[in-house]
Amino acid sequence: MKQIDERLRDHYPALTPQEQRVADFIFANIDDLMSYNSAELARLSQVSKATVSRLFKRLGYPSYRDMRDEVRTLRQSGMPLTDSRDAVQGNTLLSRHYKQEMANLTQWINQIDERQFSVVITALSQARQVRLLGFRNSYPVALHLRQQLLQVRPGVLMMPQPGQTLAEELVDLLPQDVVIFVAFRRRPRAARAILTQLQAMGVPVLLICEPQALLPLARWHLAAALDSVSAFDSYSAAMSLANLLSNALLHEMLASGRQRIHQISDLYNDLDELEQR
Repeated sequence: MKQIDERLRDHYPALTPQEQRVADFIFANIDDLMSYNSAELARLSQVSKATVSRLFKRLGYPSYRDMRDEVRTLRQSGMPLTDSRDAVQGNTLLSRHYKQEMANLTQWINQIDERQFSVVITALSQARQVRLLGFRNSYPVALHLRQQLLQVRPGVLMMPQPGQTLAEELVDLLPQDVVIFVAFRRRPRAARAILTQLQAMGVPVLLICEPQALLPLARWHLAAALDSVSAFDSYSAAMSLANLLSNALLHEMLASGRQRIHQISDLYNDLDELEQR
């Protein structure tokens, strides 16, 4: 399905001068489009509401609301679109950012299944090895989680290695292992195929994703909201969840985990890797 900007370009030569004026305004303010109602768009484009209505019907939308719903869906899928509601509501960006961050944290904390979480931690402590997987914006979350878990237990690896394919990494996995797949929205198409393959191999998977994408192919799910006040998704709740997983695993493996942390710290000193301040 073509998006609003593509439809406008296709139809632009056939539009009336008034409709072209609306199109020009949309091209210049495409990221803010979902924050305008039809009356505001007409006023800002200096045309009548009837012109706006005719334009969107010409583009194939039953109503202006249908177009706004389409743009909103694109934002929820992860496309970085801005919203000018800050200016409309008179709130500062900082204040709205703080409220949204708190809402994201509150949402995943209130919805977490404590029984499932306990089972996950036990599985991570007993697994032969733990593999982490994450693509695109999910990669930094997966890498950070790997770095934390690696301080608690051995055998924690990222896959695949940079620039390499995945098959060589999957072939040795067993049902005694655990894969943590960080798969937030705008996932690569291969995500389902990977989950299907791991399920066929009997390898348990912990899927970490946004609440709307609880794919049925994983054994366990943990969700963190990515909602933000503007264009780019916020991963603070995801990082907070990674922190909780790491700390919970440390307390599950406290004696061996503490010993490993001290051994790593001694190696930092022996190799003079970190500043001592």
